[in-house]
Amino acid sequence: MPEIKSVENRIFNISSHDDFNETALELFHFQYKNNRVYRQFVNFLKTRVSQINHYSQIPTLPVEFFKNHRVTSGSFNPEMIFTSSGTSGMQSSKHYVKNVELYESAFTRTFELFFGSPEDYIIIALLPSYLERHGSSLVYMADKLIGLSSRAESGFYLHDYKELNSLLRSLKKQKQKVMLLGVTYALLDLAEQYPTHFPEMKLMETGGMKGRRKELVHDELHNILKNAFGVQQIYSEYGMTELLSQAYSIGEGIFSTPPWMKILIRDVNDPLSILPSGKTGGINIIDLANIYSCSFIATQDLGKIYSHDRFEILGRYDNSDVRGCNLMVG
Repeated sequence: MPEIKSVENRIFNISSHDDFNETALELFHFQYKNNRVYRQFVNFLKTRVSQINHYSQIPTLPVEFFKNHRVTSGSFNPEMIFTSSGTSGMQSSKHYVKNVELYESAFTRTFELFFGSPEDYIIIALLPSYLERHGSSLVYMADKLIGLSSRAESGFYLHDYKELNSLLRSLKKQKQKVMLLGVTYALLDLAEQYPTHFPEMKLMETGGMKGRRKELVHDELHNILKNAFGVQQIYSEYGMTELLSQAYSIGEGIFSTPPWMKILIRDVNDPLSILPSGKTGGINIIDLANIYSCSFIATQDLGKIYSHDRFEILGRYDNSDVRGCNLMVG
């Protein structure tokens, strides 16, 4: 597919609205032509493909399609298949990744954009439920970032909170630069059992109670973690199996995206209508790194956009599956 190689080479260099729009339109036509599932969906909506001239007009594929269809643009043998966690009895989503280097480029460049080089941190991942299954894109990302940190203390922890607590206390004494990345319920367990005053640490929650604990509103959750660890703010990661890119919050639950990713808000009563800033609705995501899958996805998350492409997650549609990544109802 030589016609799309130019997109692959420039998505991470997008620097303007026009750049994004041009690339999104090029990807839309490529995926409409080469992604059978997406093409059928677009045709079902009776979309006038030739009249689309802005990314906000591009149809977004409901994320549920990843559960029952092979959503790929072109025919290829995937280098990786990422699967969603889901709870028992629920159908998992599958993301067939043609080029895992694209994923690595997306998450390393995004990390650097928000936090600087991974080499500057001791990165500790507290992701027990994700480590206990195969196919987690979050575990893959954490593992690569841990490798890039090149520090012996970096690594995964499963359930040994006592050992983790001992390590954090030691790193605090050494005045080390630490990032603790954790699934929400495990961070709460650690906070209750081994609170550690470590205000210099970057504490990042990836969401997900996984049915282990009752859901908490955003402010309540963050206040518990702030009090337990003495940190001024809680960082958050927003990503999902069906994407190759992530958004991050550097405090107060307000997320920002890298330049190759955009959030749009759709009307819950008219899913084809896009709402202005400040209005609550369903979250649509454009992820230009999803070249060989689908870059235009309608999620089951609810949220609102603020100025400068910042956005907030407010919950989920009723009766939708509970997804493992960031699901704070606030």
